[in-house]
Amino acid sequence: MSVSTLIKTLALCLVIAFTLGACAEYQVHSTARDSVISLEPGHLEARGLAFITPSTVTGQEEDKQTLASIFTEVLETERPDIQVVSLPKTLSAINSAGIADEYKQMYIDYQYTGIFKRELLTAVGKVAGVRYLAQLKLSNFEQHSKGRFSALGLRMFQTNQANIRLFLQIWDSHKGTIAWEGTDEVNYSWETSTEKPVTFRVIVEETAGNLIGKLP
Repeated sequence: MSVSTLIKTLALCLVIAFTLGACAEYQVHSTARDSVISLEPGHLEARGLAFITPSTVTGQEEDKQTLASIFTEVLETERPDIQVVSLPKTLSAINSAGIADEYKQMYIDYQYTGIFKRELLTAVGKVAGVRYLAQLKLSNFEQHSKGRFSALGLRMFQTNQANIRLFLQIWDSHKGTIAWEGTDEVNYSWETSTEKPVTFRVIVEETAGNLIGKLP
């Protein structure tokens, strides 16, 4: 192959790569579903919702604060009619009220039983100034990429992918019962020529929108 032909071939490959990158294709598959137990339309607007500490699988502990923060942002945007108390504000109220040790024990018991004790839920709801408490569970988050097109030994196109499984429960702090719950598994793929991954924020925002959209 002559030098001029090689240059033209490389130029063509670059044009194709930029074209593919400019036309990046997003594919999102969601399995969101929910179960309404006692939460009725208007309840959250009238009585407020506070986020408590999320649960995560081993190795994802550092994502708990970010997870709750993203959900709070999406909820405030999608449902501005609801009084939302963020996780930092809830934790600050708990600590100021002197019930941090009881809160810690509540989560230790929850790990074994899947139940939050009513008296502690009531105490948390009282200091947070709301009736309903939102608890998130992150059971899986993965991200990876793979090449799909190459020319002259150069990878020109790849698929960036991410998967998340997430569970949201809303507890009634007055009754000590689960008022609503929802779960979603999202597979997110992005076909592009760039190496930019599908970030944790992007896929959590997608999942949050799906679940919040199902709230009464």
